[in-house]
This record gives sequence, C-alpha cells and structure tokens, in this order.
Amino acid sequence: MSGPAVGVIGLGPMGAPVAGHLARAGFPLQVWNRTRARADAFGDRAVAHPEELRAEIVLSALPDIDHFDAVAPDPVVRRWAEHGTTHVVVLSTTSREKVRVLAERLGRSGVTLVDAPMSGGDAGARAGTLSLMVGASPEAYGLVETVLRSFATTVEHMGPPGAGTVAKLCNQVIVAATLVSVAEALDLARRAGLQGEQLVRVLQGGLAAGAVLDAKATKILHREYSLGGSAANQVKDLRYAAELADELGAGLPQTRRTGVLFEEVLDAGLGGADHAAVYEVISRATCAPVPRTDREG
Repeated sequence: MSGPAVGVIGLGPMGAPVAGHLARAGFPLQVWNRTRARADAFGDRAVAHPEELRAEIVLSALPDIDHFDAVAPDPVVRRWAEHGTTHVVVLSTTSREKVRVLAERLGRSGVTLVDAPMSGGDAGARAGTLSLMVGASPEAYGLVETVLRSFATTVEHMGPPGAGTVAKLCNQVIVAATLVSVAEALDLARRAGLQGEQLVRVLQGGLAAGAVLDAKATKILHREYSLGGSAANQVKDLRYAAELADELGAGLPQTRRTGVLFEEVLDAGLGGADHAAVYEVISRATCAPVPRTDREG
C-alpha cells in the first residue's frame, strides 16, 4: 500500500515491532534509535540522527515525553517541519500536562501532536493487535488513523489531545491492581499447597479470567521476569494517575495502595524487570491473623 511517509523513533520492545508492521504495510519508513544496532536491522531505512528523518508523521515509541524532548528539541522539530512533518504521534504513556506542554511546543513549529498510548504489551506489538487510545482533533485523527491501524486492532478516538493519555492511565489503574491481585492469589495458593498451574487453568475458565492473568501468571509461577512492561514504567504510570486524580479530586484509594507496592519493587532493585516482579514483594510479606469478630445477635 502507499500512504504518508512515517518515521519511528525508539526501537525497543514496542517500537521495533511497530516499525516492522509499518514496513510490511508498505508505508515509506525511516527509523532512528539511540543504540544504532537496533536501527541497522531496518537496513537503509535507518538514519543516524533524529533530525535526518523525512516523514510526514513521526511516531515516538520512547518511554515518555521527557525522552522525546531530549532527542527532538526545537531545532530538530523545526528541521522536520521544513521537510514536511505535520504530525507527531506519542505512543508512550505519559501525563496529560506533558501532552499539553508538548502540543504547545510542537505547535510553534507548525506540527500537530497526537497522543495514542499503546496497550497490549510487547506480545501485542509483535502480533499487531495493540489497543490504541487516541487524543487528537478530528482532522488529525483522520490523517493518522490508517497508520495506526497497521499495527493495532483496536483504535479509539477518545477526544482532543490528552484524552488518549487519560484513557491509558485508566487502563494502567486496572492493569496494576489486577496484577497485584494475581500475585496475591498465586502466593496464597502456594502457601496452601495448591499447584499453581492447575489453579491458573481453573481461574482462566471462570470470572477471574482475563488478559493480565493470561500474560503474567506464567512469569509469576516461574519467577522469571523478562520484559513485557517494566516495573519502573508501572510506577511512572501510577504516579501520573495519582497526579491526575489529585487534579480532578478523585480518591483512587486502591491505586494509591497499589502504587506503594510497586514502589517497593523499585526499592528492591527490580525496576528493570517485568512488573510481574511485584510478586517478589508480595510473597515476602507476612502478617498476623486477623482476630475473629463473630458476634451473637
């Protein structure tokens, strides 16, 4: 297929598969990555510096907007604009305030920001089955939609810039709390002498079934935490969710308690591990039995 020229910056566990899908879909493509070897895997599509990108739409798969700011300061953005860049799409999870600030900065060079954070993890990125929550004007969404659908099966226009980010933070609230629940259940089962694999099978057949259980139970059972999504990124996302809750007057009590557990994962030196490593914090915890308070009525 033909379409707009696309650039991808950041070729990590999410960005590299995204770029691969774009290439297979036939979009004119250029890529950049700080570690050049990852970009070299894309052959002559690789550029040596971000300012060398020549693309109508630039996708940032960097961990956060701070990383984008570091590699694409104003002189780089102006160079992009001079060579035809009209839109930058941020695929990472960030804060609504950072989206606002970046939109203003890009706008001064005539470039429009779209926030389209990804959900589905590295497995979804490889399979091209990501869910994207998009914040954009109707005009911008119409221009980038075809590009986004080349690597995602669910693409929802949530509202203006920033709306996609809010939706993703809601996603992360659910993911983090569910992951803690899975870890707690498997720890409880282990202590009671149940077989973890058997428990997971029966849970997958009932109301407890879900994507988090499917994706993370094996990691927990084998205590093997190779990356899907890192614990450090989970903490970042929960902090952003709490900041948004403070701004909007939402309590978010469970999320704040969940955040404390993930902060302990970082304190244990596991920030670079998959966020399923929260099991290591949970499985070490012990508590005194809660006294019975049965009352005769």
